[in-house]
Amino acid sequence: MKKKTKFLSKLLISDIASQGKCIARHEDKVIFVENAAPGDIVNVRITKDKKKFAEAKIVSFESLSPNRETPFCKHFGICGGCKWQHLPYQQQLAFKEKEVIDNFERIGKLTFPKPKAIIPSPNTTFYRNKLEYTFSSKRWLTKEEIDSGLELERNALGFHAPGRFDKIIDIETCYLQNEVSNRIRNAVKSYAHENKIPFFDLVKQEGFLRNLIIRNSNTEELMVILQVFAEKETEGLLNLLQFIKNQFPEITALQYVLNTKGNETFYDLEVKTFSGKDYITEEMEGLKFRIGPKSFFQTNAVQAYELYKIARAFAELKGVETVYDLYTGTGTIANFVSKQAQKVVGVESVEMAVEDAKKNAALNGINNTRFFAGDMKDILNENFSIEHGKPDVIITDPPRAGMHEKVVQALLDLAPQRLVYVSCNPATQARDLALLDTAYQITAVQPVDMFPHTYHVENVVKLVRR
Repeated sequence: MKKKTKFLSKLLISDIASQGKCIARHEDKVIFVENAAPGDIVNVRITKDKKKFAEAKIVSFESLSPNRETPFCKHFGICGGCKWQHLPYQQQLAFKEKEVIDNFERIGKLTFPKPKAIIPSPNTTFYRNKLEYTFSSKRWLTKEEIDSGLELERNALGFHAPGRFDKIIDIETCYLQNEVSNRIRNAVKSYAHENKIPFFDLVKQEGFLRNLIIRNSNTEELMVILQVFAEKETEGLLNLLQFIKNQFPEITALQYVLNTKGNETFYDLEVKTFSGKDYITEEMEGLKFRIGPKSFFQTNAVQAYELYKIARAFAELKGVETVYDLYTGTGTIANFVSKQAQKVVGVESVEMAVEDAKKNAALNGINNTRFFAGDMKDILNENFSIEHGKPDVIITDPPRAGMHEKVVQALLDLAPQRLVYVSCNPATQARDLALLDTAYQITAVQPVDMFPHTYHVENVVKLVRR
């Protein structure tokens, strides 16, 4: 027998929980509600009902929170990005600070000093230096469009609908990246439509145009990468690339990828240069960082600079230390702190990133950094420290999943005087810090807002040996 759908009326949204969901309460049960704001009074449909909590979607609003702001993007509520546009920025920052504290207390059960005030992003729009757009022959349709019965244009170039790999929301204006990104995307889409170039069908795995990546830098360089479903260059591809080059002479690196795989990842594929260079350059305190098509670089460069300055300050380097930079990526932090250290050893699992790190060191005339590729949990052992020197300071900046338990144990075995833990996920950071708690004391906590209008928060922690 089909279970009856449950509705609840006039729930007061009282707070925000992890991952941006809001909280209401009903008969001593916590109800997690999406797309709400504290102060809203809502009618909801229960989508998941457990003993201690439930999840719900809003059916209608009884009244809106007086603290709400009008979202500035027409795609808000449909697109999966920028989910906090309806919250005042100061309130966003307060919730992010609270997220750090809640995770440290609830998950880590840690003792720690009061976090320093979160560092806000000076730019709350147009702050990203990279966006990836997907082509689709099956555009996401709203309920109103479906109900209209009209024959609609289905080609799209934009972002995935939340939770759907096969549906793409066609984007007219995105407020995340420099305005040239919108002009390029819309021009490419119009040209492809007018010239009847097939957009990719993500389900049937057929079509031609797959993916468009746009990267810009603080040195005003611009990279565009077009990814197509083809085994070789076609006249249509070359004509489209020539059109992009002619329309946008400001592009300094125009590249393309031939990809017949079942997914859009191209780290194992050749990236070919149609015109210009095969990289762009970011600059920080006079240091130059070459960013290739496969290179990782923080997507908010202004806040990345703040993040790295905090990590350097927390490391308290005097020029005589051996520093390990774990999960070094393209060596950004390692090269950034190299002037204040005797030696910096960077470790990263991605070999291509390590090659970029070495090139960046050479580009800047840095001679006291060394970079090694390998699985962190395997490479960090006694022999490694004997060969490269026992670290006085370790800076670690792992991915969202945090550090493997063996890596945490390796840190305890290496026993540096200070640890600096940079994290994009305070939950996994809190878990790892709990494992380090026997040997290290948290002495400073500094959140940084890298991604306005999202629930994501970066956090830097300083630890000293007990």
